[in-house]
Amino acid sequence: MPSTAETPGFPSRRLRRLRRTPALRRLVAQTTLTVDDLVAPLFVADGLDSPQPVASMPGVWQNTIPSLVDEVRRLAALGIPGVILFPLPKPEDKDATGSAALSTDGITRRAISAVRDAVGGDIVIMADCCLDEFTDHGHCGIVDPHTGDVDNDATVELYAHLAVVQAGAGADVVAPSGMMDGQVAAIRDALDSAGHPMTAVLAYAAKYASALYGPFRDAADVTIVGGGDRKGYQQDPRNGREALAEVVLDVAEGADMVMVKPALTYLDVVAAVRAVIDVPVAAYHVSGEYAMVKAAADRGWIDGPAVAMEQISAVKRAGADFVLTYFAGELAETLHG
Repeated sequence: MPSTAETPGFPSRRLRRLRRTPALRRLVAQTTLTVDDLVAPLFVADGLDSPQPVASMPGVWQNTIPSLVDEVRRLAALGIPGVILFPLPKPEDKDATGSAALSTDGITRRAISAVRDAVGGDIVIMADCCLDEFTDHGHCGIVDPHTGDVDNDATVELYAHLAVVQAGAGADVVAPSGMMDGQVAAIRDALDSAGHPMTAVLAYAAKYASALYGPFRDAADVTIVGGGDRKGYQQDPRNGREALAEVVLDVAEGADMVMVKPALTYLDVVAAVRAVIDVPVAAYHVSGEYAMVKAAADRGWIDGPAVAMEQISAVKRAGADFVLTYFAGELAETLHG
């Protein structure tokens, strides 16, 4: 008598039949990653004469405004639907309140306007709405000199102002990332009052105080003075249910989309968020997740492009509608190939 595994029609054999050829696997794939699922994070720095490579993130650059425009045009030609911009000031322009971020002729406004003028509506321009790149202490907002803690309410006022600057420069989406209480409601009210009711808000709703942001801080020239951290206002990596509470609050305040950050290390959170809300869910495949793949591939330990495709597909499989990833350009080229 044949074994159960060899019995014709046994379910395990059926599954194997559907894996037999690349065409069959493609036909029955339950998750399909496309270029439409990708958003590319881009850095643009004030005062540079030429683009500068980020040593800890191979393939990522601090751009000048002209090189930023060229890169956005390239990504748009590949079919990538969105970019998120991280403007960086000159080091001497940093101060305690991040005032350079709000300047009418600063890098924030100039970079967004240049991209908007160059590509029109061909690509969605998102703007990170935070101040850590612009503060001399490296925190995401104003620090109370008496307690040493970030002043939530004073910081939220600045985020609202910054969101209006970004929308006025041409951003389609503002993305508050500081995890301040009430930031989404304040930004939504400010945008509406300033005549930008159609500017969307992508809330970093479940942003963890992760150890995976180190390469980003190299790229953004951010150092927290005194060796401090952001554990007082970003989420504890040990907590999952807390993320759902944060997400629900942000949606109630008017968030059009919500984000989980990091992505791959928090797939359980991505899936849980997807299960309880109806607005689009984004996930940020962060700098450390990217850099680990690049480092291992450089040593010949893994097939970098294959791992990148697998990881970002896993993020989508978990429930993300789109993924912010430094692999966006590479993946788009692969998908077109």
